[in-house]
Amino acid sequence: MGRFVTELRSQIWHVAHGRSIELGGRSVIMAIVNVTPDSFSDGGHYEAVDAAVAHALACVEEGAGIIDIGGESTKPGAASVNASEEQGRVLPVIEALRSKTDALISVDTYRADTARLAIGAGAHIVNDVFGLQREPDIAAVAAQTGAGLCIMHTGRDRQKLPDVIGDQVFFLNRSLEIAATAGVDRQTIVLDPGFGFAKENAEENLELMARFNALLRFELPLLVGTSRKRFVGTITGRDAADRDVGTAATSAILRLQGAAIFRVHNVAINRDALAVADAILRTRARLKA
Repeated sequence: MGRFVTELRSQIWHVAHGRSIELGGRSVIMAIVNVTPDSFSDGGHYEAVDAAVAHALACVEEGAGIIDIGGESTKPGAASVNASEEQGRVLPVIEALRSKTDALISVDTYRADTARLAIGAGAHIVNDVFGLQREPDIAAVAAQTGAGLCIMHTGRDRQKLPDVIGDQVFFLNRSLEIAATAGVDRQTIVLDPGFGFAKENAEENLELMARFNALLRFELPLLVGTSRKRFVGTITGRDAADRDVGTAATSAILRLQGAAIFRVHNVAINRDALAVADAILRTRARLKA
């Protein structure tokens, strides 16, 4: 089983347009803004550009340092959209936000063309839920633009290894090979273990949480997205919209195991939980000194 860390090494994450952000010393929140009709907990809430922009700016006011804009639902069984439709959803929001906030802007896409256009529109980060393995050309886009790159583990559309951490290492090593071959600067990469993505039951997700700090072996910043996921509902008995307290508990636990970035729907409640976790890490570091 993993143990709580005593302190986290600070790392500078380099992203597009000459920007960077320090990770490790304090928790960083990535707010979810789904410009979709069918995302599992907020589908249809922010389809209009004005609504999405207003929500994003409210998240920044509450403490988000990154805004993640998604134009295609990734929930199990969701209907796929074509690239043109995805781009029509996300690009106007990115273009509107770039002049309204200093927060970093992320595009949640696995498509190379969407990533390229989004960075041109002002996005700083590409968040690929297929870990570069659906459209490997997305790695070349990141390399050419200097975009921050979130590489997520998924078990979808393949046979997983039986050990939770063994499969993480197998998959993410392959993704990192794709990134290296494309010339991606390692200082632009963040890894995400992909909670809920073909982790079929609560037990598998809980084991991944319990052994999470095994992923520190990659020596790269770690992003987590547990927000309102089904396993949180299984544990708490809550429907998706009522899982924010459970989510905040997972955020604090994962922070103490080494996570740096937290992709969430409810910024305020996770900000408070993470403030407590950060305080514990500072106290442990002081006592160790």
